[in-house]
Amino acid sequence: MREPVLTASDSPQIQRRSIPSLGEWPGDMLPLLQRLYAARGVTDAAQAQPKLAQLHAPELMGSMQAAVDLLAEAIASNARILVVGDFDCDGATACAVGVRGLRMLGARDVVHAVPNRMLHGYGLSPSLVAELASLKPGLLVTVDHGIACHAGVNAAKALGWKVLVTDHHLPGEQLPPADAIVDPNINGDAFPSKALAGVGVIFYVLMALRRQLRQQGAFAPGAEPDLLTLLDLVAVGTVADLVALDANNRALVSAGLRRLRAGQGCVGLQALIEASGRDVARLSATDIGFAIGPRLNAAGRLEDMALGIELLLTEDRTQAREIAQTLEQINSERRAVQQLMTDDAELAVARAVLSAEGERPIAACLFDAEWHPGVVGLVASKMKDRLHRPVIAFAPSEPGSDSLRGSARSIAGFHIRDALALVNAAHPGLIDKFGGHAMAAGLSLSHTRLQEFQQAFVAVVESSMDPAALQQLLMSDGELAPTELDFRHAEALRLAGPWGQGFPEPLFDGHFQVARWQVLKEKHLKLSLRVPGRAEPINAIHFSVWRGNAPANTVHIAYRLVSDDYRGGGAIQLIIEHCTDA
Repeated sequence: MREPVLTASDSPQIQRRSIPSLGEWPGDMLPLLQRLYAARGVTDAAQAQPKLAQLHAPELMGSMQAAVDLLAEAIASNARILVVGDFDCDGATACAVGVRGLRMLGARDVVHAVPNRMLHGYGLSPSLVAELASLKPGLLVTVDHGIACHAGVNAAKALGWKVLVTDHHLPGEQLPPADAIVDPNINGDAFPSKALAGVGVIFYVLMALRRQLRQQGAFAPGAEPDLLTLLDLVAVGTVADLVALDANNRALVSAGLRRLRAGQGCVGLQALIEASGRDVARLSATDIGFAIGPRLNAAGRLEDMALGIELLLTEDRTQAREIAQTLEQINSERRAVQQLMTDDAELAVARAVLSAEGERPIAACLFDAEWHPGVVGLVASKMKDRLHRPVIAFAPSEPGSDSLRGSARSIAGFHIRDALALVNAAHPGLIDKFGGHAMAAGLSLSHTRLQEFQQAFVAVVESSMDPAALQQLLMSDGELAPTELDFRHAEALRLAGPWGQGFPEPLFDGHFQVARWQVLKEKHLKLSLRVPGRAEPINAIHFSVWRGNAPANTVHIAYRLVSDDYRGGGAIQLIIEHCTDA
């Protein structure tokens, strides 16, 4: 078994969240949930569990009226509307929401397309436009991309198409020449929530379009389309894209989860949940993030996301189950490829990135000619977690190509997309193209310039990184009382929230006595823990940590309290995130 990359001095620190005044809460809300919400800056039930009635108004988003006018005109004239998605989960769900929603609102000629990662690269490219030219749309609508696709928008405009860009990514200095652009992150946009995912943006556009069509008398009494039926897709895309779950996004995700738990999700998502082995009645945002999203994403990583979008659009349950099983197989292949690539990355870090003194660098750029470009983002994420440093992983755009595709992941407190912008400004032409968010970004460049880029990137990180961000902190919600270590509280945590990016899943810490322990699959450590005040020991598991050393008799752990679905019958277990000798 390989030794861990990081040294003991790299151990994260556990820091407990401060809990302000609890505020006013319903009498039936568990005190534990009250404490958790308060620690996340929420002071009342309306903020803790926001409703759809509290959503920000669509008209607050810039250029919304221009976008609605384009769509209304296309519907009225029976023009063909082409919705172009993206090859990740957000892009796929956004595409499905766009197609389904426009058809619900009266569009009779709606078609869709998605770039193939290996053939077209990211977003609306000139090559994709050329491939779609035979469709002859009157209006092209981008979802989850477009804000950085200047060449693609130009190519579409040159063919005489009207173009509506809907996106949530950060714009560059210049905007593409689209007929309308809806993106809450454009400078000066008044929309309060900058955290909408791409699927959230197109959902907002559809809400605004429905309002205008209603005012125009387009719907018969009692026949207005119910766009809330699309919220299952909105929830999946929002959670999977790791955008911050502010109150607006929590309202969207909560409503979507309620539909999924009630068995009201589209048949494609129901089939995917079934294939993942999750209990639909107890589905959580964590299940979306770790089971549903990855299976849908796998199509775009290793195959073609057109398959994933087909799943989300079908109404045939038999076809849905067949596609879901295919995605299950692709996801298994993805996991195997990811493990091989991560092993390579860890060896590279151990041999070359860590200095002779065992100190981590301030940033890391990793490359292997055999890596798959669809999986480098997952490798970058794994190594970012392992190193607690910004990491960019590169792979050839296609086998034997000189062009590299990179996927960047960052740590809290360091804006990775802005860092790439600084590199681009200091070294014009070094990066072919880039885009992204604070925590994740993508880029492409020539293999011959990789070393030059690495030096420039590290220099930018060194000059702009806050040293305090380099110390990894595990933010704990404190200790749980023995009476809170039970199935009731575990289930409340599962169904509350929804937890996710910017609204973190509860993490607790405490001291426990180790009654028994064993190693599972030669890498996982299973513990039986005793805590004063509780008669029965508690099962706990620490994944992928076994290095040949027995745990101490008493340990201090940071953990998550979850229901033990494997054992059932009201059992619980602790998922250990960090463990030290007490």
